[in-house]
Amino acid sequence: MKRAFVASLGALAVAIALLELAPGPVAGQAPAVTAATEPEVKAGPASKTPWGEPDLQGIWTNDYEIPLQRPAQYGNKEFFTDEERAELDRVRAGIIGQDSRPHTRGSEKDVSGAYNAAIFLTHKHTGRRTSLIIDPPNGRIPPLTPEATKRRNAIREYQLALLQPTDVCKNNQPECAGGKYGPPSARRLEAPPYYPAAAINRSDGPEDRGLSERCMAARLPDVGGITGFFLQIVQSPGTVSIFYDTGQGQGWQRIIPVTDKPHLPSHVRQWWGDSRGRWEGDTLVVDVTNFTPKTDFQGSRENLHLVERWMRVDSKTINYTVTLEDPTTWTRPWTVKQDLSKQSDQANRVYKEPRCHEGNYGMPGLLVGARAEEKAFAERRGPDPATVCNTGCGGAENFQVGVADVQLEELRPDGGR
Repeated sequence: MKRAFVASLGALAVAIALLELAPGPVAGQAPAVTAATEPEVKAGPASKTPWGEPDLQGIWTNDYEIPLQRPAQYGNKEFFTDEERAELDRVRAGIIGQDSRPHTRGSEKDVSGAYNAAIFLTHKHTGRRTSLIIDPPNGRIPPLTPEATKRRNAIREYQLALLQPTDVCKNNQPECAGGKYGPPSARRLEAPPYYPAAAINRSDGPEDRGLSERCMAARLPDVGGITGFFLQIVQSPGTVSIFYDTGQGQGWQRIIPVTDKPHLPSHVRQWWGDSRGRWEGDTLVVDVTNFTPKTDFQGSRENLHLVERWMRVDSKTINYTVTLEDPTTWTRPWTVKQDLSKQSDQANRVYKEPRCHEGNYGMPGLLVGARAEEKAFAERRGPDPATVCNTGCGGAENFQVGVADVQLEELRPDGGR
């Protein structure tokens, strides 16, 4: 069921956050060539389109795994040595093969999506950079503003209020810290304080289930994700089109007008914002505004402002840099840098269209099931649905307010956690 699979991504996100390093091969697979010994193939010069612009076209992805934020232990160190990369690959290969599930195989928690991360078999080598964030120098997302902290706390208080009476909290799980098991919360019929980007413990409508279960988690900028992505870029005079194949079938199409026309009026809000591109020499600079408050990127919503820079470095590489700014969320702007590598236009052709919505039979089934539970309770044939957890029930590791609240831990040199 799609809902169970999506719930598993919460556990996987935390597993990856605990490591915050690039994976090597899973246990049981033949050892791969390490990053330090991979042969380098010299790239040719960047090409031009027939009308004279830098040619960004093709299928692109990232060849190496690099965490969005730098582990604090590395301070202002921007690059790993080849020896450090090889060692991190070795350590990660050992950890990723462990069965880290804190419960019995075949139990309810197990089948509800708390998978061992080793089932995800695509693991890339450690990249040279210690983080995708290049500014601030410490490679970390800047602190939240008081306004953003207040917003985050309001969302969390609301989520915990609806979760407080459930069987999860009855077992004193960490996500219920400060709460006590008891009758359904008086806030259960309240509207959320902000549009729910993450699921809440209620199924009155699809909005209660958050963006992931609704197949709407694809975001801009697409950096720091856990599911990987491919970009397919097509150009024409005055337009750059990008298809993002990302997020378990949550792909989406983006059209960037290359124009000096102004942005849309401020009251027109769009899921991936309003893009306006221009060429500065060999670099496509894209200004993005007008995001909707229904999206969430690291705590930022409608006030997110992006400045992207796409530069074709050579025949094999695009350098993508994006500066993020939101004075209502972060205390300063911050910048991410990522190298995208050219893929074969034949071997890696993008065949599928966004399919998550079309196959999301779990969502109507979930809502129908919630109505059946309410009917059973009214007829005294079942428990009060308000006392049962339906949000991240695979375990405490699945409950999260959003990506911004996942605390990334460090991997010690001895491989411990």
